[in-house]
Amino acid sequence: MSELLKYVIVFLVSMVPIVELRGAIPIAVRMGLPLGPSYVLAVIGNMIPVPFIYFFARKILLWGKDKPYIGKFFTFCLEKGESGGKKLQKKAGRGLFIALLIFVGIPLPGTGAWTGTLAASLLDMGFKKSVIAVMLGVLLAGVIMGAVSFGAFSALDVLAGK
Repeated sequence: MSELLKYVIVFLVSMVPIVELRGAIPIAVRMGLPLGPSYVLAVIGNMIPVPFIYFFARKILLWGKDKPYIGKFFTFCLEKGESGGKKLQKKAGRGLFIALLIFVGIPLPGTGAWTGTLAASLLDMGFKKSVIAVMLGVLLAGVIMGAVSFGAFSALDVLAGK
């Protein structure tokens, strides 16, 4: 597989909900790509959907929540965003910016840029403030995932005798 194709895969994977940058960076490391350019590409790919999520996801989910076939999924997404937003707001109080940054930055399932942006939108947090908090969270998650991936795959290579 060409190096360009590997970078395209990293970029596209980083845009996928749930997987996001948290999956793209380990994939890049496993494919043998340099961490620096992979990190930058994964951050960019993870951030591209953010404005669209902020401005349109809530409207689309509200529109589709009572439609056949998609209603249950759209309702699930709305409830996930609302519950995440309420938890953030309850814990953060006036420190919502920092709470959103940490929520997105700690690489746990369901806490990425997609959920964080949806929660910020549902909480009517300002666009600029939301994007900056999510961007800083994505940068933090990328650093954590880069370190974990590099360490884990290096350890596996040592164990395998490579």
